[in-house]
Amino acid sequence: MWTMAKKIDDAVLDELLRGCERPEDLMADGGLMKELRKALMQRMLGAELTEHLGYEHGEAAPPVQTNRRNGSAARR
Repeated sequence: MWTMAKKIDDAVLDELLRGCERPEDLMADGGLMKELRKALMQRMLGAELTEHLGYEHGEAAPPVQTNRRNGSAARR
């Protein structure tokens, strides 16, 4: 069941927005919104993989499991 997301703390927002003085700092390529979306997607995909495989990143895979993590690399 889906629930409402937690309210984001104002102090966290202030920290994220520090240094953003122009609209481009938020919306341009490499801006805050793009970086937040990227970080959120990586976090969600990592959690999904952990749930699917049944073990955390950095832990040894169960010996009977053939589906396992194979590392990660930056996109070229």
